[in-house]
Amino acid sequence: MTDSPIVEMRFYLSGERLPVDHGYLLYAALSHLLPWLHDDTAVRMAPIRGLYANGNNLLLQDWSRLVIRTPADRLAGFLALAGRTLDVGGCRLRLGVPSIHTLRPASTLYAHLVTTRNGQDEARFDVEIARQLAVLGINGQVARGARRTFTVHGRHLVGYALSISGLDPEASVTLQAAGLGGRRKMGCGFFVPRKEGQP
Repeated sequence: MTDSPIVEMRFYLSGERLPVDHGYLLYAALSHLLPWLHDDTAVRMAPIRGLYANGNNLLLQDWSRLVIRTPADRLAGFLALAGRTLDVGGCRLRLGVPSIHTLRPASTLYAHLVTTRNGQDEARFDVEIARQLAVLGINGQVARGARRTFTVHGRHLVGYALSISGLDPEASVTLQAAGLGGRRKMGCGFFVPRKEGQP
């Protein structure tokens, strides 16, 4: 584990579309260019946002970004991605120059998808999330949202949207840096300040 502070990299994107269920595919494409990513347990990636279209298509917009949270001492490794083109499930995605940001606290954080072992059982999911929050020393009000599925190696896995409120600034930054659950390099367990209209 590193003592380097966690920062957020936001890569500008060029491309038309991605599969909606792209977490594993994106991770595989990035790992092809950065083989060390497989063994780095401190890196987190967000699902790329866009506009949902018919079928399994996510249309990229001017505001779509590849967002990576990483220890600051890994920045040089990720900067090598600028200008590279990824093949994400047959869709071409060109990465621009990233901007670098510090994590900012918010009293309520939201994750689009959080998964745990045996997470298809809601009660076991809730118990495991409470355990992980306790390990991090975080107190907050947890609200489980919509049940969602995603695909890894052809297997359909279950997760949930998750909102955690009542966070003090230190806990908020800690949760953004650490994330919750599994598959954190595939877009899962990635917490952001909640926006209006989210559960």
